[in-house]
Amino acid sequence: MSAVYITRIAAFLPNEPIDNDSMESILGQAGDKPSRARRTILRSNGIKTRYYAIDRHTGEPSHNNAQLTAEAVRRLADDEFSLEQMDCLSCGTSQPDQLMPNHGVMVHGELATRPIEVVATAGVCLAGISALKYGWMGVASGEFQHAVATGSEVASAIIRGSLFQGEMQAQLDALEKKPELAFEKDFLRWMLSDGAGAVLLEASPRAGGLSLRVDWIVERSYANEMPACMYSGASKLEDGRLLGWKYHDSRQWLSESLFAIKQDVKQLNEHIIHYTVERPLVEIRGSKGLRPADIDYFVPHYSSGFFRQKVYDGMVAADFEIPYERWFTNLETTGNTGSASIYIMLEELFASGRLRPGQTILCYIPESGRFGTAFMLLTVCQA
Repeated sequence: MSAVYITRIAAFLPNEPIDNDSMESILGQAGDKPSRARRTILRSNGIKTRYYAIDRHTGEPSHNNAQLTAEAVRRLADDEFSLEQMDCLSCGTSQPDQLMPNHGVMVHGELATRPIEVVATAGVCLAGISALKYGWMGVASGEFQHAVATGSEVASAIIRGSLFQGEMQAQLDALEKKPELAFEKDFLRWMLSDGAGAVLLEASPRAGGLSLRVDWIVERSYANEMPACMYSGASKLEDGRLLGWKYHDSRQWLSESLFAIKQDVKQLNEHIIHYTVERPLVEIRGSKGLRPADIDYFVPHYSSGFFRQKVYDGMVAADFEIPYERWFTNLETTGNTGSASIYIMLEELFASGRLRPGQTILCYIPESGRFGTAFMLLTVCQA
């Protein structure tokens, strides 16, 4: 199999950054009173600005998911690469604009390039890295010459105030003592953000500039051991199984907020670090011969600053400690963009001027859907 390089990275964050004090005026209140949980949640997650695909003056959507993704892809093009050269488009998202057709072909329609192979990957945060892995394997096998992979989210469409009920108010008194209780619907309103990222994957490094060689991507699902933790479009039964929206009366879709994103907080806190950090890192350390000293930059996608120390402690427990001075994240300024986060972080790091040939980058992407994780090792190269 051929070596594969990320030769271009692009990101698109819609409209202007939204600070913490402006969020609720743009998303709208859930009920007739401002959220009592907002400040507590924001203090815990550490996010200061984020982006919404919403016109702040009219309250109307400015982009749908396919449009947002297409804009990120367009930003890959330059004098040396035309989108007409693209022979594969692999798109990941957790919230496509519709059930059918798939997200990838909707992005292709927005771009209106020549007929090519298009694939869409589903899931939660892992959808973006799964799309990248598809493109990587296609180029490595020789099937594609210029594969584009994307990750994107338009969370604002499902966290508008009109979609939420006052049910969270009964839990708010306990938030100061146990901030993890806020990991419910109201929590997600103050954490999720909109954005899209794209990479170009090719068999040769970019002439005259830096590229990132994709050394390996390891993904693991632990759904064989764990029930669903984060879900949408379903209700959770007492035995842990999900009952999908198709099996509910249509009146329940709204009365039970069936399409709102939900999370089992107790399950999350008990298992997320074990399944997405400790256990896979022990495996990777052995199978890949990886050592913490070999890593120049650690790029972790964690959903909230609440988990920063927990991720670090999990790495220590796995005998894979990487000090904070080698971490790179932009959660504070871009918010949690789900499957797009790893693209958006890599784009900022790649454009920062910090990278030097020979440096290594370890990326970490967890998913609480039914507990899964991914790690990707990149090496900075120069042709």
